[in-house]
Amino acid sequence: MSHTNILVPFKGPSHDHWRCIRNALAVAEKTCASRGLRLTKLRRRVLELIWDRHEPAKAYDILEQLRQEHQAAAPPTVYRALDFLLQTGLIHRVETLNAYVGCGDPDRLHIGQFLLCRRCGTVAELDAPEITGIITREAKYLGFRVDRQTVEIRGLCPQCSGD
Repeated sequence: MSHTNILVPFKGPSHDHWRCIRNALAVAEKTCASRGLRLTKLRRRVLELIWDRHEPAKAYDILEQLRQEHQAAAPPTVYRALDFLLQTGLIHRVETLNAYVGCGDPDRLHIGQFLLCRRCGTVAELDAPEITGIITREAKYLGFRVDRQTVEIRGLCPQCSGD
């Protein structure tokens, strides 16, 4: 397996977080424009809040941040924005946490695998088609048809493990 399967690595101490956010927003704008979709101000802000940290963001945490800027923000507004971002592949849902993370490669259809640090909460995203293939093949052998696949692995990131 090559390192090209790493879509979003763990962030080291020298990580330029603002550049990361700017790049994610630029990719989102390009992706939406190329697909004829509207990246509204609210959708863009929700995406920015998700990328604002490298740990999964829960919908109600996003809502709380939005209410600091716009008191009228309501849960349906946030969920509609999240649905749009999910459908366009700009974010992923971390199932076990019921939270969202930015996608490392929204222009390419993929099934991500997520490494979740149990200490600091950061997330890395992989795209290992070999893993997806093994799960799909073994499920098929059992007569099971996979509709959706999310692989989430807990452990310690390099910062927390001291590596």
